Amino acid sequence: MDIKKIKDFTEEHYLVLLNADPDRDLVNSYLKRSEAYEMVIDNKMIGLIVLLPTRPETIEIVNISVSDSEQGKGYGKKLLEYAIKYSKDEGYKTIEIGTGTTSFGQLYLYQKVGFRLSYIDKDFFIRHYKEEIEENGLILKDMVRLSMDI
Repeated sequence: MDIKKIKDFTEEHYLVLLNADPDRDLVNSYLKRSEAYEMVIDNKMIGLIVLLPTRPETIEIVNISVSDSEQGKGYGKKLLEYAIKYSKDEGYKTIEIGTGTTSFGQLYLYQKVGFRLSYIDKDFFIRHYKEEIEENGLILKDMVRLSMDI
């Protein structure tokens, strides 16, 4: 397993990015200001994580996604651990992440690695996405914001 910086985004990267964030225009807007890393096993890209500095000493994970066929194997946790270590090594003091209130698996994983709930951004997905997003049989409206002091 290797995690390396992405220099040029391919359609394969976008397929994985859009699993976590379905609005390509929004994805493109934060990719320009972020650093992205891909996890590769046997020359196959299986997941990625995108980090965006938001304030002095604070960095946000704005996208984390693992290919559908590779989910449930611990790769998301490894990507999070990589991001935490990278952020600490770069001198950041806080790392943040946001996810939908209907993203039950993600909420569990983020708390499992040490993130704590910060606040709810009400109607985030209504304000920022043109189309409704349905997840786990529910219409996604609010974002849960989590953070970790590192």
